[in-house]
Amino acid sequence: MDTKELLKKVRKIEIKSRGLSQNIFAGEYHSAFKGRGMMFSEVREYLYGDDIRDIDWNVTARHNKPYVKVYEEERELTVMLLIDVSGSRNFGANGQLKKEMMAEISATLAFSSIQNNDKVGVIFFSDKIEKFIPPQKGRKHILLIIREIINFIPDNKATNVDCALRFLNDAIKKRCAAFLISDFINSGDYQKSMSIANKKHDLTAIQLYDKRDSKMPNVGLIRVKDSETDFDCWIDTSSKRLRKIYDKAWYDQQQKLNMTVTRCGVDIASIATDEDYVKSLLGLFKKRSLH
Repeated sequence: MDTKELLKKVRKIEIKSRGLSQNIFAGEYHSAFKGRGMMFSEVREYLYGDDIRDIDWNVTARHNKPYVKVYEEERELTVMLLIDVSGSRNFGANGQLKKEMMAEISATLAFSSIQNNDKVGVIFFSDKIEKFIPPQKGRKHILLIIREIINFIPDNKATNVDCALRFLNDAIKKRCAAFLISDFINSGDYQKSMSIANKKHDLTAIQLYDKRDSKMPNVGLIRVKDSETDFDCWIDTSSKRLRKIYDKAWYDQQQKLNMTVTRCGVDIASIATDEDYVKSLLGLFKKRSLH
C-alpha cells in the first residue's frame, strides 16, 4: 500500500473511531474500565467500622483523636491491545476483511482510552511476538498504531494466543486493561496463560469472524487454501457430509473458546465482519460496568 493510500485509510478510520469514542463510547468505556489503583484523597475522622490500617497516625497525634486516610480510585489506566496478525485475518467473504474491522475496533478502543488520559500499547502476534509497541499517550501515538495495524506484514502466518498472553504477563508489570483481539482459529491451548493474565490484569476477549468461517456454502467444486499453512486442495462443497464436518469443526472450536473464557472469568464479544461492531462493544462495556 503506497503512503498516500495508507494516510487516506488512516484518516478515514480516525474520523470514524474518534466520533464513536467521543459520542457513543465515552461514558460506557469510562465506567467499564475504571482504574484499579487507589490514590490518597483526604483524611477524615475515624468512624466505627473503618479499617484500622487506614489510620493516619501523624494527623491522629496532632489532633488527639483518630483520623483515617480516604482513598479514591485512580482513573488513569494502561491499555494493551493484543492483536492477532496471523494469515486468517486477511479473510473476508462477507462484509469487510477481518483485519479492517480489527483496525477500526482497535482505533475506537485506543481513542476511547486517550480521552480518559490512558496510555495505549500494542502486542502484534502470530505464533510468535511479531512486534511490541510500548504504552504511550496522545493522538500521534494512536495514529502510529492504526498505521501499523493496516500496514504491518508479519513474519509468520500461524496463530499462538498462549505466546501473546505470556508476553503480556512478562512485559507489563503494572495492572492494565488488556483487549485480546483475534479470530481464535487454530489458536492452541491458552487456558493457563489466560487465567494468569486475567488475575494479573483486566482481560477482555474480542473474537472477529466471517460467516464463512462458521458455515460452508454449497457452491460445488472449489479450490481452497489455508491462509495459515498455505495448504491448498480442491473440495466438493455439494457434499452434505463435508459441510457437516466443517460446521462441526467450527462448533467444537467455539465450545472450546467459550469454555476457556468462562473458566478464566474473561468477558468476550464475538463479532461477525458483516455485523455492526458498535452494538457488540456497547453490550460488552455495559456488561463489564455491572461487575
